[in-house]
Amino acid sequence: MRTTLDLPKDLIDEAMKATQINTKTQLIITALEDLIRKSKISGLKKYKGKVDLDMDLNAIRGRQCRS
Repeated sequence: MRTTLDLPKDLIDEAMKATQINTKTQLIITALEDLIRKSKISGLKKYKGKVDLDMDLNAIRGRQCRS
């Protein structure tokens, strides 16, 4: 999808230098993907301490414990 954006040149240049990304398109794609990922992580944080993960992985995976 084509979109015209008016972005500060110094901001784009700094982001390209910091990420070693050579194209503006890839830079914007990477920034959007990172924004989405951070948003999803933030949404998961509300479950911190509320999920009981007390499970025996060896039993789940059918492993025999060595004694």
